[in-house]
Amino acid sequence: MRDSVRLYFRYIGISIRGQMQYRASFLMLALGQFFITAGEFMGILALFHRFGSLRGWQLQEVALFYGITHVAFSIADAAGRGFDVFPAMVKSGDFDRLLLRPRSTALQVAAQEMQMMRIGHFLQGLAVLLWAVSALNIEWTAGKAALTVGAIASGACIFYGLFVLQATLAFWTVESLEIMNTVTYGGEETAQYPLTIYRPWFRRFFTFVVPLAAMNYIPASAILSRPGLSSLAPRAAWLSPLIGFLFLFACLQVWKLGVRHYRSTGS
Repeated sequence: MRDSVRLYFRYIGISIRGQMQYRASFLMLALGQFFITAGEFMGILALFHRFGSLRGWQLQEVALFYGITHVAFSIADAAGRGFDVFPAMVKSGDFDRLLLRPRSTALQVAAQEMQMMRIGHFLQGLAVLLWAVSALNIEWTAGKAALTVGAIASGACIFYGLFVLQATLAFWTVESLEIMNTVTYGGEETAQYPLTIYRPWFRRFFTFVVPLAAMNYIPASAILSRPGLSSLAPRAAWLSPLIGFLFLFACLQVWKLGVRHYRSTGS
């Protein structure tokens, strides 16, 4: 296990050094990511400037959801690039080479690339999160701080797991299914708002099928001292980040199933 982790970071180091060869390009891409996502937050500011609140939620509270979601997604998006482009490997037959190596295929795909330009997205989300933390009237404790960090880690695992599932489908479909973007990139858009603004069936889907509620809504209920999704939520809030790690583990088991059913395209 230790050897695999060392190998992973060695691969990632190679990817980062390669991207740093063109520092001006990296800087412009990172800045582009920052300003694009900042533009999205400006839309939220305009919404609250016009209506004042969103079903009882104030701007600072929504900013907390936004910050947690975008920091988590930027981590998963940067680290999960290999799974995002995996269908191209299946289509070209390059995945066959990974099967010949004495290493986990998931490890090899995960280590294909670390997209450093996503740091712009990360920093923009972090800036909003820090502003929300300073603006909210919350009595912060070590437990609440740990819960916030745990929610970010959980969200990164959930989004990463969704990238793994999207890649796994390519074993059967060869081409990537665009419908999966509704729960990856679409999930990011959904989770940046409290789930209570959506219809009941939609809330259930993003709680029990794709557990984005465990990333921010349930933990935020404890952080903000607001009622949760149900009577279970207040008691479960402090353990809810564990769901993200369990979800990623389950997604990796589905990946192993897909590898066993892989049939080369013969390209």
